[in-house]
Amino acid sequence: MTQESIKRHIIRTVDSVKYALDRLDTLSGKTMVMFATDAEDRLQGTVTGGDIRRALLRGISLETPVAEAMNRSFTAIEKDDDPAEKVAEGKRRHLCLLPVTDDGHISDIIDLTRLKALLPIDVVLMAGGRGERLRPLTLSIPKPLLAVGGKPIIDRNIEMLEEYGVRNIFVTVNYLHNKIEEHFRIRNAKETDNHADVTCVLEPKRLGTLGSLALVEGLRHDNILVMNSDLLTNLDFEKMWRTHTESGAHLTMGAVPYTVSVPFAIMRTKGSEVTGLEEKPTYNYFINGGVYMMRRELLERITKGEYLDAPNFIESLIADGLKVECFPIEGRWIDIGSPDDYRAANELLS
Repeated sequence: MTQESIKRHIIRTVDSVKYALDRLDTLSGKTMVMFATDAEDRLQGTVTGGDIRRALLRGISLETPVAEAMNRSFTAIEKDDDPAEKVAEGKRRHLCLLPVTDDGHISDIIDLTRLKALLPIDVVLMAGGRGERLRPLTLSIPKPLLAVGGKPIIDRNIEMLEEYGVRNIFVTVNYLHNKIEEHFRIRNAKETDNHADVTCVLEPKRLGTLGSLALVEGLRHDNILVMNSDLLTNLDFEKMWRTHTESGAHLTMGAVPYTVSVPFAIMRTKGSEVTGLEEKPTYNYFINGGVYMMRRELLERITKGEYLDAPNFIESLIADGLKVECFPIEGRWIDIGSPDDYRAANELLS
């Protein structure tokens, strides 16, 4: 939350129950929770309308200090906790707000009604391509800023990542980079709840799908999500992250199911001899979905300034005996690379 939003949820233990009711009345929706702090600003308990009703039934008055009504058995994310697991626990317990504390002092409040998870990952969105197949649309507008359903493609992806608690996002830019940089300069100036920090990283030249990773500075976590910025997907990033970490993979690829149907009979042959026929067969494959979860240590394998595409990088990992996993992408996945794809994406969201 922003500091202003946090203040709206803070009350003193010495404040009256009546004052707590008045403050709760200023809140709305599912987040009608106050956090009671002592004279040293340390969190002592939580206060809801239900807590106050139960206290009134016990016989306290409206002028009684809220300390007599608050719930002292609260859940918070403390310094040594695993934030992702704490958020998952809060979700299981149907909590709506989860405070983050440092030595008892509230540093943040996480709105679990607007957050799907709190993933300990950095994200790099690749946005340097020229979008040549979408011309003339991309002659003056970089493809990531093309509107899909009235909103830039890249903003849709960033908002989706913010729902998973991602707070550190890098956008690698090249073609029409000044327009993307200005877009995020304006966006970063707006302080909102669950807002991610977005940093643009300029490629001095075309570096391929992964070559620009060597230019990224300021990573905070052990795992990085690398993703094409022009995808339209509802991928479950928490499930992908858990699959990646629990499998012990060095890199996990998002995989899209792809079916090929042959409208003819396929011959099985041995030399010129026909040994059998397969009538109109269907083959099922997984294709590269342009989404990669990878260990941060793999960046040491990327040489700064050298061109590097994902297939070559992944082949080198496999050749060196490192573990590469695939994660099937269920649900929506559209690679907005052609006019037909762009129309389909807009029709879907309209």
